[in-house]
Amino acid sequence: MALKAYASGTLFAEVFGTAPRILALHGWGRRAADFGPALKGLSYLAPDLPGFGASPPPMQAIGSRQYAAAVEPLLDELEERAVLVGHSFGGRVALHLADRHPARFAGLVLTGAPLVRLAVGRKPHPIFRLGRWAGRRGLIPAARVERLRERYGSSDYRAANGVMRDVLVHTINESYDAELANLNLPVVLIWGADDRQVPLAVAEGLTARVSTAELQVLAGVGHAVPLEAPQALREAVEKMLTR
Repeated sequence: MALKAYASGTLFAEVFGTAPRILALHGWGRRAADFGPALKGLSYLAPDLPGFGASPPPMQAIGSRQYAAAVEPLLDELEERAVLVGHSFGGRVALHLADRHPARFAGLVLTGAPLVRLAVGRKPHPIFRLGRWAGRRGLIPAARVERLRERYGSSDYRAANGVMRDVLVHTINESYDAELANLNLPVVLIWGADDRQVPLAVAEGLTARVSTAELQVLAGVGHAVPLEAPQALREAVEKMLTR
């Protein structure tokens, strides 16, 4: 394994083998090493996405479309018709890459990727909802709303700092309707039945919207499929490689 720098040192990636056949994109707050247990022995390339691991954060708040553009320099390292793997946030980026470069990929393997919105999602803490309401009406200062967000916001939000908080807010409000409508590559969804961050209903919604998608549900597995069920992820990737 070699950690290589790309795009003038703005992106670092782990490279295994020559002409990798797999591009693997990790989840929010994670890094490329998550794929080691699942992809060991295979020829693959896994970047630390900007703001995680060895890769510095972006200069300004960007969304998953811009993250896909940041990853594009890696495409020249791949064998033609590579398999694209995306976990969680990495699935958002993977979808944009597939949309922009469909001829470069044989298919997608996605797990825990929040690409559709549920009709009833998780609601913020009621104290934060009240504070946000008051802030929008100028009843309390923005600094107080931010303190409430830090206290009652998601664990990802509380763990993020600086520009990465703005990136997180940007991405969780994105829509992928157009990209999903255009998607015509084979897609395998590997989902933990006990995923509490991106529930199984999201995967079922994806399966309903993408005619080329097939869903595999993993009993007793949560959100971190690359670490909790590496063999299942590996088998899905290897199957995609042979299509």
